[in-house]
Amino acid sequence: MDFQKLVDYRNTHGAFYQRLGIVIQEISAGYARVTKTVTKDDLNPLNVPHGGLYFTMADTACGAAMSSHGYLAVTVNASYSFFRSAAVGDTLTAEAREVKTGKTLCVYDARITDQKGTLLGTGTFTFYMLDQKLEI
Repeated sequence: MDFQKLVDYRNTHGAFYQRLGIVIQEISAGYARVTKTVTKDDLNPLNVPHGGLYFTMADTACGAAMSSHGYLAVTVNASYSFFRSAAVGDTLTAEAREVKTGKTLCVYDARITDQKGTLLGTGTFTFYMLDQKLEI
């Protein structure tokens, strides 16, 4: 698997996370890293980034890590814990690491940190690997 081609493919075919400004920086076997700089458009009524932003970053990172196996997959279960909030201008990084790979179910853990390395939250995402190879 050409991981740089996979990064390029996912960065040009992920309309939802593209709209949010989430960029996949790296994919390797069972691992992925994505980044995003928080803007005022990401804020909720409490003036902190909406929880959906963190969740989407974690899901995007885990999905990118899952794609390293060369198959299409869908998220079937997810859990995310919020620890701290970021602020406008902060650069967030979500890293996903494989926990378990089965024939159809694969589990990934995600950690989101800010530019200082402060842990903002963690998540666990389970994917169902489809019987369909990625064509890139």
